[in-house]
Amino acid sequence: MRFETTDEADTAYLEYRFYKGNLALMHTLVPESRKGQGLASALAEYAFRYASEHNKKVMVYCPFVAAYVKRHPEVKDQLNKDYHP
Repeated sequence: MRFETTDEADTAYLEYRFYKGNLALMHTLVPESRKGQGLASALAEYAFRYASEHNKKVMVYCPFVAAYVKRHPEVKDQLNKDYHP
């Protein structure tokens, strides 16, 4: 499954899975033509908001999301303590 944003030609997405009652964020992809527009950060922000609204802890496997967490310490309380960057 994935959260995604699409324009007329390309799709940027953040793949996720539900695992052990958590939201596991697996992989982020932004097409070259859409890089530098903040799409990956927007997808990560949406994923954390989704997790919060659905009472899910977050498991981070994606390197981009791990970097996002370091830049946004306010989401650290949402992390599953066994699976975090």
